[in-house]
Amino acid sequence: MDGRGDSEISDLDDFGDPALDARRARWIAALTGAVLALAGVAAAALRAAGSEPVLVPAAYAVGAALCALASVLGSRGRTRRALWLLVVGAMVMALGDQFD
Repeated sequence: MDGRGDSEISDLDDFGDPALDARRARWIAALTGAVLALAGVAAAALRAAGSEPVLVPAAYAVGAALCALASVLGSRGRTRRALWLLVVGAMVMALGDQFD
């Protein structure tokens, strides 16, 4: 006996499991995309209510749409493409902030 509990041994067994890593990557991509999409929609709605140029809320909406698409792709296992879409969506939203 080396003094390890059953939970520590099961944690060590899960380390490096490709199926668990892939599942975790899908969840992270899907949740990150959903959070960024919701943030983009909220920002677009707030900016549309203000007196900013039309390009600002449009950029937030397009960035939110890209992040929502990334969420769908991430949930289907296309995590590499989802990561790139998350980056592009966040960049579009940041670009929209520059037009303000």
